[in-house]
Amino acid sequence: MMTKLEKKILNSFNELIGHLSDSEGRNALQGMQRGIEREALRINSSGHLATDSHPKALGSALTHPRITTDYSESLLEFITPVFSDINSLLDDLTYTHAFTVQNLDSQRLWPVSMPCYVGDVTAIPIADYGSSNAGQMKRLYRKGLTYRYGAQMQIISGVHFNFSVSDTLWDRLYDLSDTQASKSDFISESYLGLIRNYRRMVWVLPYLFGASPALCSSFIKDQQTDIEFEKMGKGTLYLPYATSLRMSDLGYTNKEQEQLDISYDSLEQYLEGMNTAINMPSANFEKIGVKVDGEYRQLNANVLQIENEFYSPIRAKRVTLDDEKPSEALARAGIEYIEVRALDVNPYSPVGIEASQIRFLDLFLMYCLLNESPTSDSVQENEISNNLNRVILEGRKPGLELCRNGDAVQLSSWMKQMFDDLKKLAPLFDNEGEHLYSDALDRWQSAVIEPDLTISGQIMKELSSSQVDHGCWVNKLAEEYHSVLSQYSLPEGIESKYQQAAKHSIEKQAKIESESSQSFEEYLADYFKDDGLSYESPRVASSV
Repeated sequence: MMTKLEKKILNSFNELIGHLSDSEGRNALQGMQRGIEREALRINSSGHLATDSHPKALGSALTHPRITTDYSESLLEFITPVFSDINSLLDDLTYTHAFTVQNLDSQRLWPVSMPCYVGDVTAIPIADYGSSNAGQMKRLYRKGLTYRYGAQMQIISGVHFNFSVSDTLWDRLYDLSDTQASKSDFISESYLGLIRNYRRMVWVLPYLFGASPALCSSFIKDQQTDIEFEKMGKGTLYLPYATSLRMSDLGYTNKEQEQLDISYDSLEQYLEGMNTAINMPSANFEKIGVKVDGEYRQLNANVLQIENEFYSPIRAKRVTLDDEKPSEALARAGIEYIEVRALDVNPYSPVGIEASQIRFLDLFLMYCLLNESPTSDSVQENEISNNLNRVILEGRKPGLELCRNGDAVQLSSWMKQMFDDLKKLAPLFDNEGEHLYSDALDRWQSAVIEPDLTISGQIMKELSSSQVDHGCWVNKLAEEYHSVLSQYSLPEGIESKYQQAAKHSIEKQAKIESESSQSFEEYLADYFKDDGLSYESPRVASSV
């Protein structure tokens, strides 16, 4: 049995790595679970937004477990189950893409984050989830987003990466800690520590994986922006050193949310902050009106209509029970996994993400988990925000400096220090005779040395050398991936499983609609009647 002093010593990153280097520790580290959500616009053969209804062959967007829509009827979202094996995860995502493309009636998937050519923004169709109260609420929430931020912002695509560590690793870390908390509270506290470190270092992801340094000028239209773009070709706007315009003020941001103070110092504080946010009135959104001339425009006039509207590059999550809100699930049983939301669609992959990115994410997130994670004050929060914004707009600029604890530090130097630590982790994830994690680190460290090897760097190099408009370049990729996925041979039995899932989802939606007797107004009143959240430590530790 270790003494408390010995346990405290093992809390340092290097000591933890050493303690986890035996076979049991390696197995515990490698037992992580992952899932992916990938968004993709449907486009027609001319490269314009497809505005028809969600294809019936894909099932019901309301009830299908794998194929749904996000904001728009045109914006597909593919959801994988949870996997421990990366190849199985990517195979599953590929099957979903292939089945979808083979049932799109010659439509294509747009393979980048920023949208295709957008003509009349009023023609962007809001997703339709049917006549049930739940379906109407999902649609009204999206209608509210249109009034609040405009439809263009809502057809930006991304990739979300869901991540949890193994029960055996939690057992090991809990035993090594000197905490007096329950194991369940320890898990939530540890995930919050991961989140705090992630937020300090999130700029790493747009630097390496940002894939939106350029966009179609049709996206800007009447939007106000302080960004001074350069122009290429007939209609391409870009910034020379940008990495992820998707994450800039043009993309998923909400100035109303700047007044929020969501703390990640404890689960209780996080839930209190979220509760305040979903109950905080907004003078600007009040001007829109909630119900005007008998027609709803938004769910309410608060800063957040519902907590899904909180735009954050990472979220604490737990699988919800029926009719349970995300924060209610967290309050019930603590944090189960985290959702990384700072990933652009990778245009060099038919499914929007590839294996070396996932391996880097594994290492990066474990690095965030195993390192000490102090809380931050308002000065450090500004530092976090400013660092991210600088990398988004000029991350590949030679000699770019960020701010770390009040001191200027070159981005390249900071990343080198991080990669030195990741190299201590990688051998623990590599299996005998394989060096997949070490190879992934080498691949992405080369992009620190040579910024043109980042995804955004590769894109700008291609656009500059060919002088082809961004939209034309992306449309060519869409054609290539359409050809690949159209000819992809699904394994025996897989296609029929997707067909059955589509059929069952349509039947399920019909059943929900036939059983609905409550008025929509009553449904909304019930949904919002109790938004006060409190956290009590669960009696039983949650599974991860």
